Amino acid sequence: MEKILLTRLNQLRKARRTVVEVINLTSGVTSLITEEDDVLDDVHAAAISAMADGETVADAIGSDSYLFNVYRPDTRLIIIGAVHISQALAPMAAMVGMDVSIVEPRDAFATENRFFGAKIYGMWPDEAFDEINLDANTAVVAVTHDPKIDDPAIERALNCDCFYIGALGSGRSHASRLARLTQRGHSEQVLRRIHAPIGLEIGARQPAEIAVAILAELIAHRQSPRQQTADVRQG
Repeated sequence: MEKILLTRLNQLRKARRTVVEVINLTSGVTSLITEEDDVLDDVHAAAISAMADGETVADAIGSDSYLFNVYRPDTRLIIIGAVHISQALAPMAAMVGMDVSIVEPRDAFATENRFFGAKIYGMWPDEAFDEINLDANTAVVAVTHDPKIDDPAIERALNCDCFYIGALGSGRSHASRLARLTQRGHSEQVLRRIHAPIGLEIGARQPAEIAVAILAELIAHRQSPRQQTADVRQG
């Protein structure tokens, strides 16, 4: 790859942008395509398709052969609340390669010895999100069960293109949450983006079990990028 392209690729990756390196194996010419680029031809369309699938693929287009290398930012997981579920979820998520942050305004809970290796934002979600760039490779999980903390985080995530938004609580508590968010002007279509009650239905009861259910649902959604796109468009 030419130096100018390598510099551009590194800049895009540092900015947490998804980018496809398109290598024409026939001519040796390399180019970069991002999700903001217009679809100009079959090569661009194939690059966007590879980006949506999140996988590097080879394809023949016309008389040329191409390799589409997809570079997607690491998944960022923002956990709202330094609770027992978070203590189990944070190391599990880190183990599968996620960049984990804890947002918790209650100083007594957000300590490094409880969340070793995670980034800790000891502040309210709206303050933390002024520092954290929520993007399409970010998941927000609200588990405090306290509307004063969870609701602002969920609302901020709804206004961004986060690929996953989950919230702890029973069906009844989620109905109350939806009523509050509806009063704040969010449509039913937008509110469908919230996964609640959070996690896959595996009969989880203990904090660690709930963490497994949350991570499993998050991974399943992450591996279905076309569904993510549909969710964001609904928003």
